Amino acid sequence: MRGMGMMSLWLWSAMVSAVQLPPGFSLQLLSDRVPNARQMAWGAQGTLFVGSRKEGKVYALRDLDGDGDYETRDVIAKGLFMPSGVAFRDGALYVAAVNRILRFDDIEANLLAPAYEVAFDGLPSDSHHGWKFIRFDPAGRLVVPVGAPCNVCNRERPYASLLALHLEKGHYEVLATGVRNSVGFDFHPRTGELFFSDNGRDHLGDDSPPDEINRLTTPGAHFGFPFVHGKDVPDPQFHTSDAQRAAFQPPWFELQAHVAPLGVHFYRGRQFPAPYREALFIAEHGSWNRSSKVGYRVSMLRVNEQGVPQYQVVIDGWLDGEQPLARPVAFLEHPDGSLLISDDYNGAVYKLTYTDSPAHADR
Repeated sequence: MRGMGMMSLWLWSAMVSAVQLPPGFSLQLLSDRVPNARQMAWGAQGTLFVGSRKEGKVYALRDLDGDGDYETRDVIAKGLFMPSGVAFRDGALYVAAVNRILRFDDIEANLLAPAYEVAFDGLPSDSHHGWKFIRFDPAGRLVVPVGAPCNVCNRERPYASLLALHLEKGHYEVLATGVRNSVGFDFHPRTGELFFSDNGRDHLGDDSPPDEINRLTTPGAHFGFPFVHGKDVPDPQFHTSDAQRAAFQPPWFELQAHVAPLGVHFYRGRQFPAPYREALFIAEHGSWNRSSKVGYRVSMLRVNEQGVPQYQVVIDGWLDGEQPLARPVAFLEHPDGSLLISDDYNGAVYKLTYTDSPAHADR
């Protein structure tokens, strides 16, 4: 194997032997030199930007010789406040550093000497659920989540909400409230509707409450936190009437408790077979406080002819007993139609490809 970085040969071999993929798919290691890899974004010239949470760094990966191996890595920023989220627009890289949004203009011409300006300031600075996934919406607003700074609490806005930032005007709109901790969202490729993940509260048992995939149909809708979790799990600390609960927007789909859904992504490419197109891929990052671990896999939801979402596991085998082998975070489509998956546990980026041959994992 070429260019092994953070991941040991033993661990990659274990993943190769353990990973379970649908027929016709293969998994490759694109890079394992991105510590705590989180959200990813493509630059206009093919640079792969990757945020991180623990080291305060933002990375740029480049394939200089066009062989598909991203052997060149630049650290374009360091010392930032959990710069997990990255987005690219009009030549500039936007980085979410908890309480502010940074903009690196003309970044691909300045990878070795980058400089940034503050594009938006004044967001809450709490580190608890403070790291962010960001993405521009079709109207050009930057959508940013602000998590609840707690396991469960009732704090005033903008906590527990999704915001749409008007960067040029310096203000925001509230898209959704009652959202505990969303670390991934996407817009449906045909309808433009916003779908987002939400991580349920802890300490209500191994199997409660469910984690959520939500669909925003009415701007400003309240999704229940901290009063109700999932469709009908009242919080023991916060009480509401039946009428109040009826006004909350229920989840579009309930996932198993504690799987910790982070990134979600509608597949728009043409490489994967038809059943995967417009399916919503979900990065189940995995439980941290359950008596037996769950998650640590990639799943997807696809809507049947009756309009009901159907759940399917896409990548499994990343949990060996109680030992994680990988923790998926976010997705990004490759120009060739394959799907990139970041893994903050191994500091890696994988490439899921449809090969029309028996499923396997390779380099």
